[in-house]
Amino acid sequence: MSENQSTSSKPTSSSSSTSGSTSSSSQVSTRGTGALASEQGKTSIADTVVSKIAGIAAREISGVYDLGGGTARAVGALRERIPGSRTNLSQGVAVEVGETQAAVDLDIVADYGVAIADLATAIRRNVVDQVERMTGLEVTEVNITVHDVHLEGEDDNNGDQDKEQNTSRVQ
Repeated sequence: MSENQSTSSKPTSSSSSTSGSTSSSSQVSTRGTGALASEQGKTSIADTVVSKIAGIAAREISGVYDLGGGTARAVGALRERIPGSRTNLSQGVAVEVGETQAAVDLDIVADYGVAIADLATAIRRNVVDQVERMTGLEVTEVNITVHDVHLEGEDDNNGDQDKEQNTSRVQ
């Protein structure tokens, strides 16, 4: 991410909006406008915030079965079995956040039969829209890695049941 380029263009955008600063400062924007720094102070957004937003936005898309590679999903499945634990919404999401920009990497498992190129386009669109709208950061890229394809009726628990059946036949 090129923070120097974005910060050099920032004064241009803020100086053009100073004429209406009294009316716009009292309103909350629904679209990010680069107002993370102003005369009153600076707003910093943590990586975990962007990661959660991106994870939720990716899960909203039909055709995404799960996020994360094999190891991350196995750890997530164990975590969900612990009473009182919550789903890790940033599982399978890696982000790099600068002062005005963010880059997102997603690891997904797609449902079988879904056109992966169309799925990736929909995920990118939703992640960019949500992150930019909620944080005001410019999303420079969304990289997507498809780790697996999920077949309907295939569950991680079914593999455990098959192992138990094989074990019981042997005993």
